[in-house]
Amino acid sequence: MASNRPGSATSFAPNDTQTAFVFGRQGDGDGETWEEWNPTAETVRPVRGRHRVAKQRGGGLARSSTILGVGVIAAVGGGGMASAQSGKAPVAISMPDLASMPGVGSLISDEDDEPKESEESTTPLTQVSVTTPETEQGNADAGEALRARIMAQAERQQDQADAAIQQAAEQAAVNKAAADAEALQKAEAEKAAAAKEKAEEEARQEAEAKRLAELSKSFSLPTSSYTITSTFGQSGALWSSGYHTGLDFAAPSGTPIKAVHSGTITQAGWSGSYGYLTVLTLEDGTEVWMAHQSSINVSVGQKVNTGDVIGRVGATGNVTGAHLHMEVHPGGASSGIDPMAWLRSKGLNP
Repeated sequence: MASNRPGSATSFAPNDTQTAFVFGRQGDGDGETWEEWNPTAETVRPVRGRHRVAKQRGGGLARSSTILGVGVIAAVGGGGMASAQSGKAPVAISMPDLASMPGVGSLISDEDDEPKESEESTTPLTQVSVTTPETEQGNADAGEALRARIMAQAERQQDQADAAIQQAAEQAAVNKAAADAEALQKAEAEKAAAAKEKAEEEARQEAEAKRLAELSKSFSLPTSSYTITSTFGQSGALWSSGYHTGLDFAAPSGTPIKAVHSGTITQAGWSGSYGYLTVLTLEDGTEVWMAHQSSINVSVGQKVNTGDVIGRVGATGNVTGAHLHMEVHPGGASSGIDPMAWLRSKGLNP
């Protein structure tokens, strides 16, 4: 049988009073502490100060576990916040209490490296979540606020649109009223002008009628019991000039021919196609020709008055029947004017 080799002499000298115990060494550097290797309740000396858990210097396992646990918690917390911010109902994630797990609690309980939790905070970080009711309430409040802002903006825009429409309608009403007033004023002015013009025309006609009535007293138609057969300006082969130069009064032969106005006889006798012709020159120089007479009752230079008989109706000269051919030559001009119009200007109506 082999025997155990005697142990080598120790390089340290324990207390003489404790030679019956085996001591162990623990510590770093120059400061070494000596403790019993297998202490008992009687041999363990009381520790002054706070009770502490022995530090674990077992490499990176404790620190890695701590970092891993904190990272998981941070990631879960970030996920919960992102879920809350995104508006989706968050999912509650429960984490086990790492401090209560065997072999893990001592790894993360490092008082020298990590600050101690506040004594007032007694709730462990075991859940990272936002409850669904709170999220829904927050979303509802935000949605209600947004809806209220949108509705307020829509109401303001609608009010502005209604105000613009109302203003445009009022302006249109004002413009229409002004246009109607202007049109009415214009119509009244035109009506007044027309009434005035009518009144003036009636006054002129009345005055002209009075004048003609008074003038007609000094003028007379050249004959009586007659019929107008040819008027001034008629065209035809019956007249040597190609058109009729006077006014024809058809009457029985021998019907009296009267002086149309007072004047002087400037011609009396035969005149070719005119037959027997008498020319009466009035005071204003107008010459009145009486042609185709059957007889002449006056002589050149004789003064006559309105209505005096100066001859008789006949059919002498270029004629087709008995009639009086009358011409009017203002100022003694060679060409005459319409005798009908001239007689009417004197208040006579042939």
